[in-house]
Parts: sequence; structure tokens; C-alpha cells
Amino acid sequence: MTTKMVIFHSVNGTSGTRTRTPQCQYSPIIIQAMLEPFFSPDRIAIIGASTDPNKMGSNVIRNLIDFGFNGEIYPVNRHALEIAGLRCYPSVKEIPGKADLAIIIIPAPGVPGVLKECGEVGIRHVIIQSGGFSETGPEGAEREKVLQEIAREYRIRVLGPNCIGVIDTHTPLNTTFVLGDPPKGDIGFVSQSGAVVVSVMDWAQSKGIGFSRIATMGNQMDVSAMETMQAVAGYPNTGVITTYIEGISDGRKFLQVAKEIALKKPFLALKGGQSEKGADAVSSHTGALSGSMEAWEAAFRKAGVLQVNNMQEMFDQARALAWQPLPAGKRVAILTNAGGFGILAVDALQKYGLEMAPLTGQTKDWLRKRIPSAGSVNNPVDIVAGTGPATYALALDALLADETVDAVIVIQAPQDWFRQSSVAEVIGEGASLYRKPVITCLMGKKDAEETLALLHKRRIPNVVFPERAASILAVMDKRRQWLDAMKQAGELAAESAPEPPADAARLITEGNWSGLAAAYGIPLPPQKTAIGVDEAVKAAGEIGYPVAMKMLSKKITHKSDVGGIQLHLNSDKDVRTAWNEIGEAAKKAGADMQGVLIQKMLQGGQEVIIGIKQDDQFGGLVVFGTGGTEVELYKDVCTAVAPLNTVEAGRLIDATVAGRKLAGWRSMPPRDRKTVTDILIRMSHIALNHPEIAEMEMNPLYVLEDGNGAFAVDIRGRASNN
Repeated sequence: MTTKMVIFHSVNGTSGTRTRTPQCQYSPIIIQAMLEPFFSPDRIAIIGASTDPNKMGSNVIRNLIDFGFNGEIYPVNRHALEIAGLRCYPSVKEIPGKADLAIIIIPAPGVPGVLKECGEVGIRHVIIQSGGFSETGPEGAEREKVLQEIAREYRIRVLGPNCIGVIDTHTPLNTTFVLGDPPKGDIGFVSQSGAVVVSVMDWAQSKGIGFSRIATMGNQMDVSAMETMQAVAGYPNTGVITTYIEGISDGRKFLQVAKEIALKKPFLALKGGQSEKGADAVSSHTGALSGSMEAWEAAFRKAGVLQVNNMQEMFDQARALAWQPLPAGKRVAILTNAGGFGILAVDALQKYGLEMAPLTGQTKDWLRKRIPSAGSVNNPVDIVAGTGPATYALALDALLADETVDAVIVIQAPQDWFRQSSVAEVIGEGASLYRKPVITCLMGKKDAEETLALLHKRRIPNVVFPERAASILAVMDKRRQWLDAMKQAGELAAESAPEPPADAARLITEGNWSGLAAAYGIPLPPQKTAIGVDEAVKAAGEIGYPVAMKMLSKKITHKSDVGGIQLHLNSDKDVRTAWNEIGEAAKKAGADMQGVLIQKMLQGGQEVIIGIKQDDQFGGLVVFGTGGTEVELYKDVCTAVAPLNTVEAGRLIDATVAGRKLAGWRSMPPRDRKTVTDILIRMSHIALNHPEIAEMEMNPLYVLEDGNGAFAVDIRGRASNN
């Protein structure tokens, strides 16, 4: 049986690598059923239960009881008769009947023996909270390997080791040893760090953040993060899933699982470890421009996972996605009693790529008669200080009824002549009449607890400042766009993938990147190789002037940097002069000049770059952006995970300035976007079909006017064994 390397992350943040035998592949429904006993057991054995209130074995029992678990609890402790009013048992073998779930929280050396006892009595689900395994080094890794063998022998599913357990607020169940009980709600949270969960639980209790299920992974000896994500996302009480993720063992599997989840429910992720380590053996622009974090971002985009920057942002957005409908578009109306905050909201909307709803004349006329004359009926609608709940109710209803409005942000600076909770009441009632998202920014603290309770009852998220409201609507619009793109892709006829050419292996071995591109149907300009100057002159005459001459050398990657390219050659004399100059440049650079490439000189086009590379976790990546010699200076590129379909290629193009320029810019006419899209798709299949290609790029791809095609002017690459 084959093994694969797995990245593990411990509760205290340490990490390393180990091997594990891959689990069989099951459908999400089967995985959810297999893992369900972790979240809704009837009988739980606590191995390591303690009478000492300062020990974790005592905390687990306290949390189970205090959280309201209504099943049977069996403390296992050889030296106690009773804990928390519950009868103790010297071992799991003495427990009457069979437990559905065992929680092990004893010193690491004793865990293998106890796990074996669980297997012998038929317990098939075990949470190992004990540390001291692969997160501690080689000795711990060997101990973990023994656990893995026992689990496989007895067909036990193991969560951990070195994790803090799981919580299901609806069962209810709290198997952790952490103080505090998270509120019931509809946000699922899966974390590769137990410490992060501890902090989130403490922070969420005062923020109106409610959870459905919380799960920590520990070392992922058996149950993987992806399996747990499926179990949490598939839970009917989960409306949105969130995750803190540091690393995964199988990037392609993650893409599949994450996309399956995102098609059904919003999926947000905070990626830990975003700093770049620097790419090894980078020899192309593509390698320099697309690092490990770019790969993660590309994977999130492809799978529909909404990437966040911090915990506050993640739960702001998760709450809104769970509670509010998605906007139909980007047009936002702002309702405020403070002009300054309205301006800040406008700035934030522009920053996040949203638009100000224009409002119809009918809406403005209606508002003009009902708000103070000092106010403004233009968006943002300013009802000025001194107005109360009734004016908010009238104005909000008018904005939500306006056909130009897709979403509303309601801002209310503190007033001292009415209770803020009364504003919350009218907002909640008004918002419930429409299928449009409403985000509030009610700032007063006078009766904040009552205000938030009323808003949360109506499932309306409130934030302290308007900038956060804009970021929430931006991510909701981003999800809408992704779902629309998936629908569009599903409606397209099946796109045929280009077949790998029969001589692909030879072309790659020889480094014949132009030949490989041509074999995949990527257009090249008319060109010929020449060994001597007379042959070069002859080739230029056959191609037709003007031409370009490029040095052929395996040692020199960026030929323009050493004078290895001569452009705009218009005669035989120009060709001979260029030959001599390139020859001198080769000598100075110590290049192994193997002749030249004579190429038709294309003019009047736009230079873009299309590159591919291999990522350790996600496989083939595709890069698109502004090309030419200054590509690394401008860094106008975006990365996607291969393969691409027409919709994905279009989104990759649109994410760059280069892509927007293809539509025409100032005096430049529109370029042949259709051909660029086709080449992107073909390059993505080269990346997918040939993982032995470490890097390959065409820079520039020269794009002519719409309908006239695009040509790969310069192609370079590197095989992984070079």
C-alpha cells in the first residue's frame, strides 16, 4: 500500500511531516455518517477522568454535564469510585454495554494500550486529546505510528491525537477541556489549531456569534481536516462553514471537497502561514511571480472558498452569509443620520469594488417629502441628526423597494432622545419584508445589549464601523458572482480537452518548448532556425521582412538581458549585422550559442504573459498578466489552478489590467480575447498533463486586433529534472 507525506499542525502551533496511509475515498454523505458519532454519541467513555478540578480530565466531564449532554457518561479512572456524581470504572472493559465514543486524555505512553482496549470492546470512534506524539519529534512520531496500526487493526476512526475535541451546540455536546460554552448558532468552524478555537470561543460569546459545530484536528493521524469539513458542512444546522487552515495533504482532493461544500453553503477560510519562503530553482517570470500563497489564493478562487484576512473579518462575513440573502448585484444604498459616516461608507464601497445605487426619481421624490429639508435624498441618503425611528422606517422601506438598490447599509450615530433599540426594531421589521441584504452600523452603547439582541433575532448583522459593512457586502457579492459563474459553466457544452501529443516526452526532454506548444495547437509566428549567417539571411528572405533574430542557447534564459535579441531587421544587411552583434553578446555572456531563431516581426499588438508551473500541493498552476521585459516590475498577474474552462479563463483574464486592456484602451483597438482564452485553456492542459514540466511560459504572447489571432513569440521552459 502506498503512503504519502502529510503536513501536521499541533495545538501549540508546532508542525512537521510524517507519512500516513491514505483513507479510502467515500462520498460526502457516507463520510458524514461515518463521523457522526463524534458529534452525536449516546454513550461516552472518558479515559483519564479526574477528581482534580485543575486537570483536563475533570474539565471534559464538567463541560459535558454543564453543556447539557443527555446521554450516558462513563468516567474511567482506576483510583476513583465517583466523579461529579458519576460512577467510575477502572477500564473501558468494565463499562456496561458499549460506548459510542471514547475520549482519551492520559499521558502519551499509556495511550496505545488504552486505544487497543477500546478496539477490543468494540468502540469505533475515539478522540485522543493527549499530546506527546508526532508534534514532539521522532520518538513521538514512532508512538503515533503504533496508534495508527492499532486503529487500522480494529477499524477505529481517530480524531487527533493532540486535539481539544469537538462541540455540537445542537446535540448538545462539548467534549473539550476548554472553559466556556459557545452560543448555539449556524456557523460551523473547523480548525487545525486548538489554540485558535480557544480564543474564538472566548471572543464569540460577547459578539453574537453562534456555532453549529466546532472541530479541531490535532495531528490528523486518521480523520483528516477535509473529512471533518464534510461532516461539519453536511450538518443540517450548519448554514455556513469557516476554517482556520495551515496545510493540507492532498491539494487536488481539497479542491474537490471544498467546491462540493461551496456549491451548497458559503465556505470561508483563514490561511495561516502566509509568508513566502522563496521559490527554489526559479528560472522564469512565472516561477518568480506565483509563489505558495498565490497557489492557495488560486485554489480558494477555483473552489469558491472565500478567503479572509483575520478572525474578525471571517465571522463578520460568516454571520451575514448565514443570516442574509445574497445581493442581486453591486448597487448599494446608504441610509445615515451622520454625513461623515456616510462619506466613509462611500469610500469603503468604492475600495471594495461595489457601486452606489443611483436611486430612481420616484424614490427621491418620496423621500424629499418625508425627511428634514437639511437632509439629502441622493445616495447616501442623509436623514440628519434629530430624526428618529419613524424616519428610519420610512426611508429604509423606500430604499429597499427601489429597483436600483441591491443592498442597504444603515448607519446610526448615537442619539440621546430615544432608545437605539427602537431603531433596531423598525430596521428588523422593514428588512424582513424584502429579499435584499441589510447590514447595520448602530454605534451607540446606551442599550447595546438589547439592540443587538433585537437585530440578531431578526438575523441582521451589526458592525461598529461602516467600513466593515462594506467589506461584508463585497464578499457576499463575490459569492454571488462565483455561483453565477458555476451556473454558467454548467450550462456550457462539454469542452473537449486537447490530447497530449504522442511525442510530448521527447519534446520535453529536448527542451523544444515551441514544438510542444505547437503540438498543443498554440499558434507560433512564422519562424526558422539557422546555424550560420548565410542560412539566417536565407531564412529571413523566405519568411519576409521585417524579422527578429534571437540567440539559441540552453544556458541563457532571458536573452534580452545579454543582448541576445535583435528586432526590426528589414534587410539582408541588417540580418548579417545582427548575427555579428548577437555572436559578440554570446561570447561576453559565456553562452553556448547554438544558432539563432529567425522570426517574423509582429507589430501593433499587445504583449501578455501566459505561464505554467507546478505547485507541491495543488499541481499545475496557470499565470496570466502583462507581459514583456518589465513583467516582474509591474507584477500585473493573476494565478489559477489548472485545468481551466472558458469561464475560469475569462475570470483570470478579467482579474488583470492586461485583461482589461484587451477590450481596448485609449487609442488601442480591442484585441483577440477569444484566441487568448483558447491558449490559456491549452496551456492549462499542458500543466495538467505534464507535471514533469516545472515551469513553462510564453512571454510575450503577442495579441493582435480582434479576429487576427495571437502568437507565442518567445517560449521558454524547464523540466523538473533540470
